[in-house]
Amino acid sequence: MPGTDGHLNLDGAILLLGTAPDAITLQLAGKQLSLDRVGPLRDDVSTDEITPLPTLLTFDETLAQHAHTGLTIDGKRPIGTGAIAEAGIAVIVAGRRYGKGSSREHSPFAEQAAGVRLVIAESFERIYRQNCDNLGLFTSTDMGLVDRIRGGEQISVDELVADRDPLAATILRAGGLLPFAKQRLASAGSLDRPPTGPQTLAEKIVARYALDVDGIDWDCRAGTGGFVRADYRFIIEHYCPMAAHLLHTTFGRPLNLHDPDTIILFEDHLSYAHRSPTHMRLGLLDKVESLSEAHRDFGEEYGLTNHGWLPNEEGSEAISHALMIERYALPGRVVVGTDSHTPHSGALGCFAFGVGTTDMASAFMTGAIRLTMADNLLVRLEGELSTGITAKDIALTLLTHPTFRERRGLGCIFEFTGSVIDAMSIDERATLTNMVAEMGGLTGICAPDAETVRFLRERRGIDFEIEDWMRSDPDAHYRHEIVVDCATVGPMLARPGDPGNGVAVAELTERVEIDIAYGGSCTAGKREDFDRYHAVASWAAANGLRVADDVVLYLQCGTVDVRDYCIERGYLETFEQIGAEMLGPSCGACAQCGPGVSEQPEQVTISAINRNFAGRGGPGQVWLASPPTVVASAIAGEIVSFDDLQAAFRSGRIRA
Repeated sequence: MPGTDGHLNLDGAILLLGTAPDAITLQLAGKQLSLDRVGPLRDDVSTDEITPLPTLLTFDETLAQHAHTGLTIDGKRPIGTGAIAEAGIAVIVAGRRYGKGSSREHSPFAEQAAGVRLVIAESFERIYRQNCDNLGLFTSTDMGLVDRIRGGEQISVDELVADRDPLAATILRAGGLLPFAKQRLASAGSLDRPPTGPQTLAEKIVARYALDVDGIDWDCRAGTGGFVRADYRFIIEHYCPMAAHLLHTTFGRPLNLHDPDTIILFEDHLSYAHRSPTHMRLGLLDKVESLSEAHRDFGEEYGLTNHGWLPNEEGSEAISHALMIERYALPGRVVVGTDSHTPHSGALGCFAFGVGTTDMASAFMTGAIRLTMADNLLVRLEGELSTGITAKDIALTLLTHPTFRERRGLGCIFEFTGSVIDAMSIDERATLTNMVAEMGGLTGICAPDAETVRFLRERRGIDFEIEDWMRSDPDAHYRHEIVVDCATVGPMLARPGDPGNGVAVAELTERVEIDIAYGGSCTAGKREDFDRYHAVASWAAANGLRVADDVVLYLQCGTVDVRDYCIERGYLETFEQIGAEMLGPSCGACAQCGPGVSEQPEQVTISAINRNFAGRGGPGQVWLASPPTVVASAIAGEIVSFDDLQAAFRSGRIRA
């Protein structure tokens, strides 16, 4: 909370997150170091680093003990349990894109609970910064504040919010989103001032769902903030207990939830924790059970829909956003969820974006969700894809584009269009909108078309009619336009450490032997993904090939609907024939919560998941690839494309 004198209380130490190996330890011991002494400031500090995955089993103020315990420099973790709080750190300083990755609000919550009052960075990931605002944790991109604070100068709240949009400034002055919501959001009605002039599809949807909130002058223009009504609000088990804790603390008990029939709960991350090397090694299964019980108790107390663990078998009903597109989301609507990959549903032409726990808690009470409107970025995919090339190959190619390397798409709405999109299935479009999270965007969207209508009819029995407004106007404005000739795209990889470390399989100069192959997750656990896994597996089986010795291959569906599809088509028998293990639906290895997680630093994994930040998939090295490349590599025992595998078999280099 701001002080009564209008200044932020910053009594305490400053921690400069640099890259020098000993600098962190010295600062935590009380030594004040210069920016030069700590080495270049760390870029890309992820929420996986601020609060490693096992800490997500904690959902109250005890999170303070875990702040930044995932920081790794030269193989060492210099910030131990409770170190931030014990050192009295009030200000944290880092480089670009602070808070990237998962939307987990545990990260700023842990920092704030540990005593941090201000985070200074060259740039922030959108969801992380919004989570900070919602908790009342201040952020700034003014690096000059470091010397001023060290000099004893008081920093006013007015200065800290001067360059923020009016909504963010108002929420911060109120002490966070829940106090603000309690005062102003309950009576909000529709905003009766639609924008004029040419608009993108995303802008049209937002205008239709915008709310008129007392004290917030919002016209839905890019860079301005307001609130929209959401058709569906969904939350996963990692965040639900924290939301319940925040709500009961602020509003008391019982809660009067807004339209509870449109609140969806999911248990999608932890149903395989009993087979997770991380959870087993750290003795976390009791905490998993406690978290799940708290999640289920909240759902039962308020009569909410919960897609939970499967009875009498391993796995869950579904990964949250994978099921949202299969059963709930519709074109032209708004969907929000507590997962950075919520844009998955944008493949249907809806406006879907990820939010933090406090955002969702507020939306549970009011139906209103905070939104800072973003600029639009047009991604035009032209040409004709070569046989076997997937949307995952395109996504990994896009991540190497200068626009994304230079972070010019940060926070944007990505609209995917072009002849390649026209020819794509909804499953494949969902891979692109899903991985907008890795590209740093707010959301991704594809205009609904005949393929959308077909998907809704065949998957959900809905005869949907596309309305005339459900497309971007010809003269709509885009901040950037990217054109990709997809005829030039081949099988792609991302080297360990970041999804942006893209390299074509054909350009891989070294031989990379693998230990683990994993096909699954929201990005690669859809029906068409399993068609691709099966195409490679059936070819291998027909030629007497199996998964290579000393390699394990796991395949994991995103939903029970996908699993049933695989059963109906006889895929499971083929997967078993080549030596793959089929897992029940769950986030699993993608979230370090099941089989497929490495146990040793020297282990190498090839995976069809969407992100490979250091430590996310265990201590080993994770390469990203498309579904066919994952299975082909499992059979070869090293990273190869399906074409490479077939050529090696024809030449006799690989034998049955």
